[in-house]
Amino acid sequence: MNYLPENNSRYKHVEYWDDRYRAEETYDWFGSFCKFRYLLENHIKKEDCILVLGCGNSSMSGDMYSAGYRSITNIDYSSVCIHAMSARHKDCPGMTWHEMDMQELSFPDASFDVIIEKGTLDAITVEEKSPWNLSSQTAATIHKALTEVSRCLKPGGRLVSITFASPFIRKRLYTHTDYSWSIKTYSYDGGFEYYMYVMTKGEKLSSEDAALEKQQTERNETPPDIVTLPEDKTADDFLSRIDL
Repeated sequence: MNYLPENNSRYKHVEYWDDRYRAEETYDWFGSFCKFRYLLENHIKKEDCILVLGCGNSSMSGDMYSAGYRSITNIDYSSVCIHAMSARHKDCPGMTWHEMDMQELSFPDASFDVIIEKGTLDAITVEEKSPWNLSSQTAATIHKALTEVSRCLKPGGRLVSITFASPFIRKRLYTHTDYSWSIKTYSYDGGFEYYMYVMTKGEKLSSEDAALEKQQTERNETPPDIVTLPEDKTADDFLSRIDL
């Protein structure tokens, strides 16, 4: 079944996801857990307290649980998703599911060792015409969400962000001193190149990333003439719908 919406703006509406989750059992944006497990294992310990943002119907949390990660909290703003996933994993003690918006996390400060988002920020930005000049509304949404993430991370905690967006584009979202984290970049092969960003709370931005932040606040940047996206039509469905 084709789950492509009639236009990109639908990805920002919970009604689209509710309808999709009623019909679709599972889907893994940017590859399944086995594709990037070797990278995650360098940054997450089995005893860590983990939060998954915008969990959707991905198999990732279940696969991580089977791999020995037993403290996993999952949130999504689709009640349909949360109901289905909590029922599916009812025999997994330590795995919890909550209907919640990532912009308003109802957890105390410093609650988690690791927070993971996989494609959630991509879904927020999918309607944008340029990754260089986000609309004020989208920029505010992302900033609010990342501020909440930073608040909920323990000192030394890590945000793991998995995306198709290269550092040239995506690091601009993360380079804010207010978030109080450093940024490291990795990539993996999920059919074509995907990226994993690991932000560590309490560490300073590198000199390169600090310069990027300064650059963004001092001037408006002109986007390059061409930004290439993968041509593989079997790729994650919203990738082919993004106008850059």
